[in-house]
Formats: sequence, C-alpha cells, structure tokens
Amino acid sequence: MANTVQSQGTAAEPAERRLGQILLVITACGWGLNWSVLKFVLLDWPPLFARGMAGLLGAAGLAVLAWRRGEPLGVPREFRLPLVIAAGINVFAWMGFTALSLNWLKVSEGALIAYSMPIWAMLIAWPLHGERPDRRSLLALALGVAGIAILMGGPNLAVQKLPGVLFGLAAAILFAVGTVMARKPIAMPFMALTAWQVALGCLPMIALSLFLEQPHPLALSSQGLVGLAYMAAGPMALCYLTWFGALKRLPTSTAATGMLIVPIVGTLSAVPLLGDTLGSREILAIGVALSGVALALRKNRR
Repeated sequence: MANTVQSQGTAAEPAERRLGQILLVITACGWGLNWSVLKFVLLDWPPLFARGMAGLLGAAGLAVLAWRRGEPLGVPREFRLPLVIAAGINVFAWMGFTALSLNWLKVSEGALIAYSMPIWAMLIAWPLHGERPDRRSLLALALGVAGIAILMGGPNLAVQKLPGVLFGLAAAILFAVGTVMARKPIAMPFMALTAWQVALGCLPMIALSLFLEQPHPLALSSQGLVGLAYMAAGPMALCYLTWFGALKRLPTSTAATGMLIVPIVGTLSAVPLLGDTLGSREILAIGVALSGVALALRKNRR
C-alpha cells in the first residue's frame, strides 16, 4: 500500500511541473501581449488610470467567478495585513510602478529595467528558501538577460530619465520579493484571494491617477475600449491566476527566468499590432533569450 501511494506521488510530481510550465507560458504570453495592447489604451488614458481601471474590472470578474464557485469572499482577520502587503507588492508595485516609469522612459527601456526581476528573485530566494542557484540556473539567467539587452539595444539613459529608472527598479525588486513570498501563500480560496489582491493593488493606482494624472474617463475610444477589455480579462485576471498557480508548482528561479519570455512576446506582437519591424538584432535576441528559458525549464524537468 505504501509503495502504491509513493508511486502515485512520484507520478504526480512531473505532471504538476508540466502544469506549472504551461501556466508560466500562459502568464508570459498574456503579460507580453499587454505591452503592445497598453499602447492603444495610453492614446486615451494615462498609465496609472489605464492599469488601475483594468485591474478593478478584472478583480470584479474574478470575484463573480469565485462567488459562483462557492468560494467565500470574506477575509479572516489574521490574513488582512498579509493580504494588503501581498497586494502592494504583487500588483500595485509591479503594475503601478512600471506604469509610472513610462512617464520618463520608452516602453523598451521600461521593459528592460522591469525584467531584471529574475536576477533579484534568484538572489532573494537563496537566503530565504535555500534555493542556491547552480551553474545551469546562472547560465540560463545570463542568456535570458543577454537576450533582453540585445533586444532593447542597451539602455541609453539620460539624467532626466532617472525617476523612470528608479520606478522600474523598484517594480522589479518588489515583484521579485512577492515571487519568493508567494511560495508560502495566504490560506484563502485561490480565486477569491487573487481577486482581493488585484482589487487592493489597483485601488491606489486610481487614487494616485486622479491626483497626478487628472484622467478624462470619457475620452476612451472604441479601440481603447477593446484594449481595456483585454487588459482586464487577460493580464489583470487570468494571468494573475496562472502566475500564482505556476509559483506553486515551480522553483522560484525557473518561474522568474520564464518571465523573460514577456518582452519577447511584446516585441513579436508589436509587429502586426503596431507596425514595428523585426530585424536581425531582434531575431538574435529572441533566440538567445529563449535558449535561456528553455535551459531553465529543462533543468526543472530533470
């Protein structure tokens, strides 16, 4: 009997890892496409307001789904402070600070700085979880970061762009902290917990936008409305579910390195959506970065 249970557990582990990898790819593709879609919404709305409104709509949809699944939406008293901290790190800091950085940086520059996140996640996971990176992990990370650096052409940043750099670095480091902390999740139903995190993380974005950006909500065009619908359903709802699901099943270093797919997807999606061109530099960068991601995922399978 014990041998049977052990064999079932052994068989379940590879299946869980494969599911984690699928969830990771879904997350990366959804967030990557969001970089191009966001540009359509930014034609009508400022960055904080656009992401905040998309997040509130996504959180409302998740709350409805959680309610229909019978998940309780109440937050136990002992989990309220951890929930607020998690929302601030995983949603407000990541989506809000990267949106603010676009006030000083181009999208390519902002993406390059934000996706230094795997470096910080790997370093933070070492002392907290004992996930010491081996040579294969370090090589995978180096290939991924090199590919992003090639893709973006290197950050040629002036002094006046320093606020954007600081916001981008803050987003990357705090999201890395959230990535490591998510390995010990809050004991709440999964979908309800995600709805609360997205909502609590996006409400401050709306408040700051009303003070700093002075948005005009009725200025949203039909093209922007389609983009907002995608942002709410995809990056702010589905992708947060798949991201937290991937973190439950994969090592932190693998999940973080897999996020290097995001700017690759953003670059590829910009060709049909925004009319960007894809030259030899972009093709080389994609090959180098994806080789790093493949190496990290192959290590996880082994």
